[in-house]
Amino acid sequence: MDLRNIAIIAHVDHGKTTLVDELLKQSGAFRDNQAVAERAMDSNDLERERGITILAKATSVEWKGTRINIVDTPGHADFGGEVERILSMVDGVVLLVDAAEGPMPQTKFVTSKALALGLRPIVVLNKVDKPDAEPDRALDECFDLFANLGANDEQLDFPAMYASGRSGWADMELDGPRKDLSALFDLVVDHVPAPAQVAHKDEPFRMLVTTLGSDPFLGRILTGRIESGQLKPGQSIKALSRDGSLIETFRASKVLAFRGLAQTPIDQAEAGDIVSLAGMAKATVADTLCDPSISEALPAQPIDPPTISVTFGINDSPLAGRDGSKVQSRVIRDRLMKEAESNVAIRVTDTPGGEAFEVSGRGELQMGVLIENMRREGFELSISRPQVLFREEDGQRLEPVEEVTIDVDDEYSGSVIEKLTGARRGELSEMRQAGAGKTRIVALVPSRGLIGYHGEFLTDTRGTGVLNRVFHSWAPYKGKIPGRRAGVLISMENGTSVPYALFNLEERGKMFIGSQEDVYQGMIIGEHSRDNDLEVNPLKGKKLTNVRASGKDEAVVLTPPVRMSLEQAIAYIDTDELVEVTPSNLRLRKVHLDPHERKRAARAMGD
Repeated sequence: MDLRNIAIIAHVDHGKTTLVDELLKQSGAFRDNQAVAERAMDSNDLERERGITILAKATSVEWKGTRINIVDTPGHADFGGEVERILSMVDGVVLLVDAAEGPMPQTKFVTSKALALGLRPIVVLNKVDKPDAEPDRALDECFDLFANLGANDEQLDFPAMYASGRSGWADMELDGPRKDLSALFDLVVDHVPAPAQVAHKDEPFRMLVTTLGSDPFLGRILTGRIESGQLKPGQSIKALSRDGSLIETFRASKVLAFRGLAQTPIDQAEAGDIVSLAGMAKATVADTLCDPSISEALPAQPIDPPTISVTFGINDSPLAGRDGSKVQSRVIRDRLMKEAESNVAIRVTDTPGGEAFEVSGRGELQMGVLIENMRREGFELSISRPQVLFREEDGQRLEPVEEVTIDVDDEYSGSVIEKLTGARRGELSEMRQAGAGKTRIVALVPSRGLIGYHGEFLTDTRGTGVLNRVFHSWAPYKGKIPGRRAGVLISMENGTSVPYALFNLEERGKMFIGSQEDVYQGMIIGEHSRDNDLEVNPLKGKKLTNVRASGKDEAVVLTPPVRMSLEQAIAYIDTDELVEVTPSNLRLRKVHLDPHERKRAARAMGD
């Protein structure tokens, strides 16, 4: 059977996963009456809740005798480790662009990786039925983007289509029949070359591992594209690391191919196909699986280095162990090591003392997703503020800089530019009109300046602004960036908060807790209205006397507390603070709960 391997790449929320759903339906991959969840490819709970793709996934459809393997890739740069490996498995990319928004930063990130690998793109202008769609402008911007990214003449001569993924049609002309996606299927078969690996099917078996998964029945599962030869269940295979050293020898217990949404066991896989296999104990991502006669490893795609690090520690607060079942440092370490094994963009290192682990990755979102997953698995953790990783080159200190693209209403553009280019040390690189009453701002900002900025940005733009960021380059250190200006309110007692006490504390600042909540000494219960930290007593009830007042005691009405999401909490805390994460609670606290220890630590820092 003829083979085609393609990846679908796009910015977040440009309709990638919805389009794949329609391709599956129209190719007959599932029955008309089959119950399939909306966005069937987003299988992970967090992906469904956030409406984003985190893990790259493969599927396959049959079209007029050709099997098309489709890989759905993440759009967020934080999950770029996935994207880079996935693109090495395919021979063509379908670039999906929102006809109203045009190419966006994460489109640029993934497209640059695809063009560098020599892949020829097909551009699909999606959502052309939106009232503010401007497909011609979006198409021109795609051409400019490819030219800026150094595309060759062949890549610049790309075919373009107009589509509506939600309505399930794609046409070569904007005023075409708008019936179905058959024109897109035909274009993929005609434009994308068959895998070059097919020519090597008579050579010994070789395959580069691109993703690692696990199955409760089969154990570890490795997925990749077969570079040469054939693969059958029961075959003897050896695994080589990047430098060619032997990791292990094993038998392939199962060979699975993508058929629709399911992975189906097959008797034989050929060169060029994307398959998964089980049976190994140690082999992992970027390793080469091959015939015992082969001694050289396949070249693996280099991975962009991590830019931030977060410390994961055990939860040692007085309320530890009440919510979660996994609280020991050994269990936390095992889980983090397992994550680092399957996610090449994450690095885990032990800290002195062994009670905490430094986890380095690409961004706050990637860290937030990992912490949220662990929290749901029953872990209790204490998390530090993210720290940006620096580099030393030729005696110069370098820091990561990100390209930030912002779309805001004109009236808010001034305050956004002031925030980015002032204390956050950003440099404005572009500013232009982006539709009626909208301004597009592009700036290069140090990663340090963006930690915790998103919440502030939403407040400044009344929730209407859209901010996208992508790693740009390493640049010389830009100088000190001020942190949070306000101090915090710290509980001085252990116990349960009382409405009367909180009511009296409201004039001191915003509260993070409500009444009848467990608190402990050293826990942060609110934000002080001034710039210093203040110790307060949230347990202090009203003194009762035996004299009855003539009027009834007034009922206390509390202002609702400020509740932060996980990412907001991590970005909010200062260097001497932690976020206590449990399956059902998020609490902010000081690193040192005892006030005397805090003073000693502050003095030591000042020396």
